[in-house]
Amino acid sequence: MALSRSNRVKVNQLIIVLSGLVLLTASSLIYLFILRNVYGDYNFSEILPTKKNLEVFWGHKEYKVAILYSKYTENLLSLNSVNQGSTWLNDNINTWKTFLRIAKIDFEIISDQDIEKGKHYKYKLLILPGSKSLSNNEVSELMKYIERGGSVFATSGISTFSDDAKWRGWDFFSEVFGLKFSKEMTPDELTRIHTIRGGLPVTAGIPTGYPLKIATWDRPIACEVLEPRTVQASFWYNFRSEAGLVREEIQKSAGIAYGRYGKGRFIWFGFELSSVIGKQEDFLYFDRLFRNSINWLTYAPTGFIKDWPGTYEAAAVITPTLNESINNIHNLLPILKSENVPATFLVDPAIVEDSKSLVENLNYYGEIASIVDMGYLTSVNDTVNKLLDYNSQLVHFNQARKSFSNVPKIQNRGVAPLYGLYDENSIQALVAAGYDYVFTDSLTDRSVPKTIIRGEKRIVSFTKTARDDYEIVRDYGLTNREFQLYTYEEDVDRLIFEHGLYVLKLHTDYQCQPQYVDVVRDLIRYMKSKKIWIASASEIKNWWLLRSNVEIITESRSSRRIVVEVSNPGKKTVEDIVVQINLNKEIKNIHVSSDIFGTKVPQYNFDSKNQILIINIKRVEEGGSFSYFVDFDNVGVLD
Repeated sequence: MALSRSNRVKVNQLIIVLSGLVLLTASSLIYLFILRNVYGDYNFSEILPTKKNLEVFWGHKEYKVAILYSKYTENLLSLNSVNQGSTWLNDNINTWKTFLRIAKIDFEIISDQDIEKGKHYKYKLLILPGSKSLSNNEVSELMKYIERGGSVFATSGISTFSDDAKWRGWDFFSEVFGLKFSKEMTPDELTRIHTIRGGLPVTAGIPTGYPLKIATWDRPIACEVLEPRTVQASFWYNFRSEAGLVREEIQKSAGIAYGRYGKGRFIWFGFELSSVIGKQEDFLYFDRLFRNSINWLTYAPTGFIKDWPGTYEAAAVITPTLNESINNIHNLLPILKSENVPATFLVDPAIVEDSKSLVENLNYYGEIASIVDMGYLTSVNDTVNKLLDYNSQLVHFNQARKSFSNVPKIQNRGVAPLYGLYDENSIQALVAAGYDYVFTDSLTDRSVPKTIIRGEKRIVSFTKTARDDYEIVRDYGLTNREFQLYTYEEDVDRLIFEHGLYVLKLHTDYQCQPQYVDVVRDLIRYMKSKKIWIASASEIKNWWLLRSNVEIITESRSSRRIVVEVSNPGKKTVEDIVVQINLNKEIKNIHVSSDIFGTKVPQYNFDSKNQILIINIKRVEEGGSFSYFVDFDNVGVLD
């Protein structure tokens, strides 16, 4: 019996409704699955399309930031006849405004009275630029603010004067920042070198040991870290020109520090932003320092590739120089062999013909670089390096290469300038002659290698990072081997503190003498105990070029997930890469996974004390990339 038309319609409507429900349910499940894949574990409130959630997803967040315009400080400055009519404070705050606008961070200007009345608690971050004069009530409110979880970015001698311009002292400074005042820089020196440490969340992306140049017109200050809650991120001490015990002087000369006070955070600069001077490169790296500082204060993650492979904290290259008494090199070779470390021997091509067997033997203990005359300063007072022209330097480089070509198995890949200096003509000539690296005695460079790119060719520059035996034995007159070793170890400790490259330059007429050479053995063992990678210049050059190819991007997907992307756009495979992610907030139950099914997750470990995630990536193929999800639970609530 056939169904009536009305029955057929009812059946079709039921099927349509049921099918719609199935499709809706399936779509919802797929949508939730996609959200889970994007955000990780989440609460429903975290996936609603609110302004806050969209800011997290797009990597932008409008933090409530306030800059204090301290009238008390302005009045203090006006009392000094030298500063009357000065626009120093206004100019200083304008500099802060510029940096915040470039970083696309909204801000408001507040007064001393706003803080005294407690109106500052609504801000996530307070900036206190050069706020030397504060009232007692203001100081009390600021301490409560940080204790309760607020963040403060301060400069110079904050709160050292009262609101009526009377000297208060360093009590607030020491209590909140965990620092002890050491000294004030005077304008006698127009500028000071300020060395930046590596391997820290606030210095990510800045070359280790980079020397910022700071003007002294604002009288910057140096301090000593007193408590473990505070981290020293830089130092004023210049080992190249200042006397004193290196370890102690570095400890007493902090110029940037960051840490925690109660539930809150702080970053302190011992100088004003407007005091940074130099070239475009200097401002580029200072901008990174500024952005990293803001990230740390606002609990945003930062990531970077560690400078050295595996678990190494620093690196070292041993460069014995064969000049006078070249046979003393035989005193060093057994030490290199027994300790199983290579050296990069610096050899004048002029001695090759008469000492061919000696030079050939050195190849079994490392590699050889040429000492080449590139020109020199005509007098001590010259300010311009009068080096040879391009053609003359190219001739010298080719002659050096030719001198070693007659010695079997020698591959002469590097150059050490006779007088420690090179220029643009040198770089161009090095490229043309086929060299890979150059040593320099430059006194104002970073403490890690520098990659110099010319066309498709790359030259790696190794700067002088430590005192050599000419200074320690000849100039200081340290003939006692214990004193010699202690002085070398001071520089090793400094390079570990910086996470840099220790260049140990020895000479056959000094440290390689039989009565002194055992110091080298003790120094090598000391470096090994400190997790220092001792390698040849070529090994370090190869690593540095490969490491420089690897790029890392960190992106917040939600309050419980960040994505880490590691890529190698270079043309060679990179191995043993260590990625350090500073989560910058307290978390627990961390878990790393891949966004591609079947991809092996690398080994990782988490330092819960410092909220640092270490990911060990064994291999990144040329042109390859990896993307990892880092999921976690927050400890406490962060607005």
